[in-house]
Parts: sequence; C-alpha cells; structure tokens
Amino acid sequence: MTRIAERTVLFADLRGSTALYETLGNAEATSVVTHTVAALGRAVPACSGTLIKTLGDGLMAVFPSPADGLQSAQQMHEELDALVSRGRERGASPGLRGLRLQVALARGEVVEMGGDCFGDAVNVSARLIDHASDNETLITAEVLAGLPAEAQPRFRSLGWMHLRGRAEPVQVHVLGGRRGADMPPTQFGFVTNTLEPEAVRLIWLNANEVFDGDRMPVVLGRSPQAHFRVDDSRVSRSHARVDWHGGVFQLTDLSYNGTYVRFGSGDEVVTLRRSSCTLHGAGSIGLGGSPLDPLAPCVRFELLSFTDTVPHRP
Repeated sequence: MTRIAERTVLFADLRGSTALYETLGNAEATSVVTHTVAALGRAVPACSGTLIKTLGDGLMAVFPSPADGLQSAQQMHEELDALVSRGRERGASPGLRGLRLQVALARGEVVEMGGDCFGDAVNVSARLIDHASDNETLITAEVLAGLPAEAQPRFRSLGWMHLRGRAEPVQVHVLGGRRGADMPPTQFGFVTNTLEPEAVRLIWLNANEVFDGDRMPVVLGRSPQAHFRVDDSRVSRSHARVDWHGGVFQLTDLSYNGTYVRFGSGDEVVTLRRSSCTLHGAGSIGLGGSPLDPLAPCVRFELLSFTDTVPHRP
C-alpha cells in the first residue's frame, strides 16, 4: 500500500566504527556496532516513530511530529553516552570509547511504500548528516517551525547550506549552540583576548575572501557549492565548517581525512577528526593533510575585528 503523508525524517550515523574494526577485529567489532545501533533504534518506537531501516552503522526513521523526532534524537545521544561511559568504566578499547553520533532531521511530504519512504525530506535528511559534527543534531527550518515555542530557543541557526545533489540550499539549525562561557577551549587553552573578532579572512592560491558573521557558516570543500572552494583531490566535498557565535569562530571537521590547524608559525598542529576547535589569531588550516606538509592543501586564515577592516558583502 502506498501512502503520502507529512513526516519528520531522521537519519542517525555512528562515527568512529572504523577504529573498532582495527582494534577488535571484524567479528567482535560487527557485534559491537550491531548492538549499539540496535540500542539507538529503541529510541524510535519509544517516541512514536517507525524504524524504516538500519544502515550498517546508522539508521533511518520517521516520526509523526518534529517534537517526536527531536525527543528520539536526544534519547539516542543519551543512550550512546551511557554505553560509552559503561565501556570506559569496564576498560573498553579506545575505539569503543571514541564512538560518536550524528543526527539530522528534515520534515516534509514523503511517500510511504513497501516499508520504505521516499521524497525530498528523506533526501535532505540523508545529505544533511554529512554536515554534522561529533554528537551534533542538525534540523531544517521546517522541523524547527514544528517544535513547541519553548524548545526553539535551544537551536542556533547555521544559515543556508548547499547539500550534495540538491539545487536549492536548505536553512539549517543546530541543537545546543554554545555561547559565552560554554564555548570550548582551543587545544592551547582558553582564548583570553578581549578584542572580539568580527570576520575571518580565508586565503588559498588566488582566492582571498573575508566572511563576517552574517555570512556564516562557511563550508570549505571541493564541491562547487562550497562557500570557499579548495579544488584538490585530498579535500572532501564538504570538508570543514567555520561557525561564528558568541564572538568566537569555531572550526569543525566534516571529513574522513581530517582537518589540521596550525596557529601562527609554530610546529604544533591541532588534529580534528569530526571534532572542533576555536580559531584565534592567524594560521593555516590543512584539509586532508598537515600544514607542515608542503604538498598538503592549506588554507591560511586570519581573524579580523572592525578595527582591522570592515568586511563588505559581495
């Protein structure tokens, strides 16, 4: 039976499973991943949803309302946190302790047929998860609009994003935007400079562009739809993302090859793998390779305040 209905579509992806296969071997790692995905899947019927399918180290589900989908996403994050905590207490391998979860939700009209779902909301949710960082939940504007008024302030806008295979950009929001004292420190400690940066300059080859807060987020990648394109085979289509909030610029790795940050001209490099760090001062961002490697594609960055320059929108 075929049915057309308005649904909230959720995709969840378990990251870090590759390390499990390297440390535990195929049989044991498969058992751990299967058990973990099954545990996450229990949050679907518990929130009035329907589990459509599991996808190796992820799953797809649909819900009647945005609130149901969001509640399920929160329960999945909590379940994974509990599994990782128990594993840490029992001396589990670093691979298990390194598991992370990305969730994406979209809402729209879907076609339900033969136990599966099809439609633009399905495609958007499946592509949006590529832009999520570790333990992030991303939602579209349609999902946000369907949430209770008291839940909406918990989300921070990431602006419009271009998704792979889709001509029109999508307005995206992230759950639990960090602000003020909740901002994460850099791997060199908290930033104490009181001059608040207002823009970031990115330079690669002949490309030299200034992005202010109104143009955030900025996706760096190989895709023609990337906001700052770096056309190199080692660079993912959507490789990294720069956000601005609370007066701080934050860089998040979205790739499988990693993002590497060198502050100033020192020899110390911060490695990001599906994680984030706060940018400060100036330096280099290596996409898929260390800035210390002269052959790696590196984007130079410089944080600017209005005392330095006033960025103008093109």
